[in-house]
Formats: sequence, C-alpha cells, structure tokens
Amino acid sequence: MSSDDSTNAPSTGDSASSEITSTGGTPTAAGRREAVREKAQQVQVRQSRARMVRSAAWITGAVVVVAAVAIVVGMTVGGAASKPQLSPDGTDHDGFVVTSISSAGSGTVTSPDDATPSAAAEATPTPSTTASTAAPVQIHVYVDYLSPSAREWQLANELNLSSWVAEGAATLTYHPVAMLTAKSNGTKYSLRAASAAACVATYAPASFFQFNSDLLKRQPAVDSDGFSDKDLADIASANGTGDEPKKLRECIETETYASWAKAATERAVAGIEGTDGLSLTGNAMVLVNGQAYQGEMTDPAEFSQFVLTSASGKSAKNQTPTPTPTPSVTP
Repeated sequence: MSSDDSTNAPSTGDSASSEITSTGGTPTAAGRREAVREKAQQVQVRQSRARMVRSAAWITGAVVVVAAVAIVVGMTVGGAASKPQLSPDGTDHDGFVVTSISSAGSGTVTSPDDATPSAAAEATPTPSTTASTAAPVQIHVYVDYLSPSAREWQLANELNLSSWVAEGAATLTYHPVAMLTAKSNGTKYSLRAASAAACVATYAPASFFQFNSDLLKRQPAVDSDGFSDKDLADIASANGTGDEPKKLRECIETETYASWAKAATERAVAGIEGTDGLSLTGNAMVLVNGQAYQGEMTDPAEFSQFVLTSASGKSAKNQTPTPTPTPSVTP
C-alpha cells in the first residue's frame, strides 16, 4: 500500500502542473478561436465605417453636381426667358412695305407686248389710280431668298413693280420667310438671309427693295452653303447702309432677327391674316388683294393681267382678260 501510494503521489503532482502550464502559458484552442473571432469583428467594424465614409462622400458629391447643374440650367433658362425676341422696325403683319425705289426702278417698264405674252393678253394690263375712288392694289410677296421661283418672279416683274409703286398704283410688301432653311448644307442660309433683310428694313429702309432684288439676282444654288453673314453684310453695304452702317453690319453678322424670321415663317404657314383661309405652303407666294397668284412666275404679262383683274374686283380664278372691242363702222 505504501509503495503504491508513494508511486501515485508524484504522478498526481505532474498532471496538475501540466494543466496549469497549459492554462496559464500557451492558449488553449478555445482561446485562440475567441481571439480570432474578436479580431474579425474589429476588421468588420473598420470596413463598415470605411463603407459609410465612402457612401457619404459619393452622396455629397452627387448633391454638389446636381446643384451645380441646376444652377447652370436655371441661369440658362432664366437668361433666355429674360432676353426678349427682337423684332425689326416697321413691320406690317411680318412684312416690309416698299416706300421708295431708286436705281432698281429706273428704265422702261416691261410691257406685256415686249415680253411675248400669250394671245389672251394683247393689251397692256396696268393698274390705274386715275379715279379718285380707286385704291392702290395691295401686293404681298412671300420670299425665300433660296427659292428659284421667287427669283424668277422678281426678275420678271421688277420694273413693273417699280413703276406701280412710283405711280401710287400699288403698295408692295415683302415678307421674308425661311422655308428652305434645311437646303443649304447646314448653314441655314434662308433663315440668315431673311434676318439680313429684316436688318436692312430696320437700319436702311430706303435700300430694302434694291437689297431684296440683289439677293435674288445673286441667289446661291439650292443645297449650297449660300453667302456667309459677312457676305450678306457686304451686299447690304453695296446697296446703301442708311444712317447707321455699323449697326446694320452688326445686325446682319450677329443674325439679330433670325428668331423673328423663324417665328414669322411659322405664322405664315399657320395662316395669312386678311385672306380667305390662305396659308404659306411653298417657298414663294404672291398675293394681290388677298388672292394668290397661280400663274407663270416668269411671265410679267400674265401677272400684270392678274393685278388688273384683282384691281377691278373680278374673280381672280378667271385670269383671261376681256379683249378690247373693235369699233364698228357706221354705214
């Protein structure tokens, strides 16, 4: 018994010592797992904080960008709203009345006989204001400066128009329009030319008729670039600059009345005031006393007869004049 007791005693001491060492020295497996778990939680907390910081930064940046865009848009819209659409001086229902014609109106008036008219227009049909009650014929011309038909009509009738205006037999009003704006390789020539015409009407009204005719005589081809704004200003200067040449050039080169020309064209397409439901449907249109001329644009005799018919109050649908009766001989 004593020998067994002595043998077991030391063994008990070694076991306790080993357990103590394991507990107080090197960590147990459970302790290691706890430490790892604690570190993982700390890393997760740091990552969560970093994500929150980044999210806050993105939100702040987005708010700043949106605010900046809102400010820019507000300034742009506000500026556009506060800037009125400029309108040229002296407009009459978006048109310019020709009150004076100088060099363009000189020369002999084209006679229908000289222009090889049709057999139905042998007499010279010219409006007259000899009667005290006769009112001048009202001629309104809707002109796109890139339109070949507008050019043909102007060249054929220019001298007659000059004579009628000078004699007070007719009032002549031009309405610059921009129906062919998309037909100039992106330069918007029709719109720019209409704006230039409005500038001339505002700053050099005495030169408007000559400038109008000059633009049509020099008319660029459809689907070409057309004249530049500087070229248009040079053409205006060559025809007379009025009292404010610098303002005239600036007006043309900055396209001051382009917005007006666009709006005027849209109004004409929507409906022409003072007519029986007429509206602009093409790039050239001529009205006489509210009736649309539908004859040959290159025939001054036919147009003269139309004017005479309209002046007499007859229906413009029948444009054939009544032949002058031949006096009979009394037996």
